[in-house]
Amino acid sequence: MQTRKLAIAAAIGLMGVSAQQAFAADLTYFDNFTPLSASAGATATPATPITLSSPFFSQKTIADRATQNLASPGSNSGSWDMITANESGPDAGRYLFMPFETGSGGVQRIDLWNSNYATRTVTIVAPGSQGFVSGDASRWTPWGSYLTAEESWGTGSSKGRLFEITNSTTAGANGGTFVQRNVIPRVSHEGLAFDSNKNFYFIDELNGGSVYKYVSANPNAASGDDYFSKGQTFVLKVGAGGQFEGNNGPAITGASTWEAITTATGTANAATWSAMVNLGGGNFALDGRAAADLVGGTGYNRPEDLEIQTRADGSQVLYFATTDSDINGNTGDGRSRVYTLDVNTGAVRLFADASTIDLATGLAVGGGFRNADNLAIDANGNIYIIEDRDGAVDDDIWFARDLNKDGDLLDAGEGLARWATNGTPGSEFTGLYFDKFNPNVAYVNIQHPADGVDRTIQLTAVPEPESYAMFLAGLGLMGMIARRRSRV
Repeated sequence: MQTRKLAIAAAIGLMGVSAQQAFAADLTYFDNFTPLSASAGATATPATPITLSSPFFSQKTIADRATQNLASPGSNSGSWDMITANESGPDAGRYLFMPFETGSGGVQRIDLWNSNYATRTVTIVAPGSQGFVSGDASRWTPWGSYLTAEESWGTGSSKGRLFEITNSTTAGANGGTFVQRNVIPRVSHEGLAFDSNKNFYFIDELNGGSVYKYVSANPNAASGDDYFSKGQTFVLKVGAGGQFEGNNGPAITGASTWEAITTATGTANAATWSAMVNLGGGNFALDGRAAADLVGGTGYNRPEDLEIQTRADGSQVLYFATTDSDINGNTGDGRSRVYTLDVNTGAVRLFADASTIDLATGLAVGGGFRNADNLAIDANGNIYIIEDRDGAVDDDIWFARDLNKDGDLLDAGEGLARWATNGTPGSEFTGLYFDKFNPNVAYVNIQHPADGVDRTIQLTAVPEPESYAMFLAGLGLMGMIARRRSRV
């Protein structure tokens, strides 16, 4: 899997193509690695806990829970989850955001431009604000704010809420304006995503949970108040609907439709009115889980994260992972799937599972691939799959090599490759996020480690030294050609 990208660019340059053109479809070095053959054991250095698949990748801790609680006791409840950045607006790319997945949830912000390790991270939503629990999701909005949500919903619950921080980049300590968006039905949230038409996708993280789409009445809104003021929510129905993947069932694929569970203004419709929940105090909400069942929504086995890939022709594909799906109830030979949903056609396909080829061995990945949880996408459109497994035992990040970006891993040379592995006991990887402004930088959290010190790790990819030399040689030759042409 090792390549010589700069050398290729230099060679193309000799034929009269600019370096910028040469890199138009090859923007990152993170896909330039040799697959790891096994998971890592326990790390000796918690600050650099990851075994990486290339000697040209590097890692460093940029934030840790102990430092924050030393500076401001009790400000950080831990279990750092999904990561995103301010992807638009003033100082775009400066801040990272992530919630705390605890019984007293909150949200923190890391200032990447602050060189002071002790002060760069601040909690902007204090733990327990508005009863916030199990913060999981992270997504930057098209209008320039931060969304998070609770991975907590069930019988008798008052949670399952989506929140927006409307002042996420400017808030001081505990100063985030934390606004609940009640038009979104209550579910156990994790993945959130927006497509190019600014439709909003989310899931219900449950054994039998569904995939949902919210279509705002004002998709080009300049604020969350307008975007979430009214809109219609739909649940994914594959085929006839009503089926459940289960622990022993085949993958659920095929043609799909979106079945409405609300009216165009966001209230329960005639089919789902019985799914309204009285939360007390004059507060009502729509149980998205019950509503999905009432209209025959398709149930997957713990759908988790969502990611959208844009193809060269502008069409989009939604990826979603199902953590507990299995074909035989035996976790020893692998468990979980990743699906694709073509946003334009509605076709649902299987992308990866235990039968996918492991590029390190040429055999089915089998029991090496379990509990697919988070998803991430790099600047080249490659999909990464992060396991919800045991640090220092079998907690890995897998790279999906889809050479022709056709949404499957069935072509020659395609498959899964172990890209990184976590050596921190008691922890798991969460929230892998590729920097939108520096394609050779990424971030990942080490969540709930045994020592209690959650960490955010910055990953960096650099080219191989010989590629630099070839690139510089190519530039020299291009310079000579340019000088000769100027004399003619």
